[in-house]
Amino acid sequence: MDSGTEGTDGGWSRRRLIGALGGAATAAALAGCAEGSTAPEAGRPSGSTAPDASAPGSSTPAPSAPGPSATSSGPRPLYLGTYTSTEGGGRGIGVAAYDPASGRITGGGTITGVPDPSYLAVHPNGGTLYAVNERERGTVTAVRLSDREVLGSRATGGAHPCHLSVHPGGRWLLSADYGSGTVAVHPIAASGALGERTDQVTHRRPAPGPGQQGPHAHQCVTAPDGGHVLAVDLGTDTVYSYRLDTRAGTLTEVAQAHTRAGAGPRHLTFHPGGRYAYLADETDDTVAVCAYDAATGRLTIGAPQPTGAKADTNYPAQLVVTPDGGHAFLANRGDNTLARYAVEADGSRLRLLGTVSVEGDFPRQIALSPDGGLLFAANQRSGTVSVFRVDASNGELRLAGEPFASPVAVCALPL
Repeated sequence: MDSGTEGTDGGWSRRRLIGALGGAATAAALAGCAEGSTAPEAGRPSGSTAPDASAPGSSTPAPSAPGPSATSSGPRPLYLGTYTSTEGGGRGIGVAAYDPASGRITGGGTITGVPDPSYLAVHPNGGTLYAVNERERGTVTAVRLSDREVLGSRATGGAHPCHLSVHPGGRWLLSADYGSGTVAVHPIAASGALGERTDQVTHRRPAPGPGQQGPHAHQCVTAPDGGHVLAVDLGTDTVYSYRLDTRAGTLTEVAQAHTRAGAGPRHLTFHPGGRYAYLADETDDTVAVCAYDAATGRLTIGAPQPTGAKADTNYPAQLVVTPDGGHAFLANRGDNTLARYAVEADGSRLRLLGTVSVEGDFPRQIALSPDGGLLFAANQRSGTVSVFRVDASNGELRLAGEPFASPVAVCALPL
């Protein structure tokens, strides 16, 4: 899960351990990594693509990754994050395809040589895929999509990286280390490969929140204006705003926004208009509308709002907003639902419309297809990816066929 205090158990961070509890496919942690998932040396290609025998989905061969010019009428690529050091986990980054019309997922290939790729991001030009390697000695890995060659890995300098994103300019990779409460910056070469880290910041203040043993950076994302980077820290109940020097690759803190004590903020998602953002608070099971000032980078966090969950224990994971800014969706782990919100007043208000079953167990992450027509939910404990058609007029979600089997599914990235 990703909750509360961070520690280790057999090499697992607490966020991984709790997320696995109750799942038959993730009942125990192995000390070593699954076969074929040894981390490559920095700059040294060592990846390969092979059918994943542990993924009982369709036997259709995994498609080659199309370039940015691919049309939406044919199959589109889908990449899947997992844990390789988990019993029943994957062997690397899952490779599949989805039909934009029906939502059906096919394929079952794997990019090996990438250990514990629990979160994924793609370069703005569509040519390179990036993954965190969520381990005690954290690294980030680049994969060239034209031939799925692993371009190498670089150290984040922190522990258990859990999120990464590419700056819109395409020259910098930003990553968040949950275990150490740090944020790292890596340069991106023209080839898509990563250079040595140019900066690392640690969330030393304020002091950790109630029940926390330290800072837990959970996300690092660039605001729509491109001028500021915001890092969400669950351990300190704070969203930090930084200015990124796009020449030097360094971060300078410019503001802090604090949630209620013990809220445990996890993920921030911006409205397309850029003036508002929505924050999922994992520990106290709430969401909040935030006002954003592009001139200063300052975030103002609004009052907590309900997630729609009815389960006794629920941990909201992530919010996504449709491209037109009309609706937002939230993954509820524990309640195992997707909450639906109407976005009103130019983004300044969320109105809860209801929830629908995610048709899986523990939706760790959700993502919309580029056109906003499909929503993908990666269900960690059930080892499945559920796909829903999104009704643009009212935000209704309709399940698109049976969920796709994917070992310890913790991230789904549709392109």
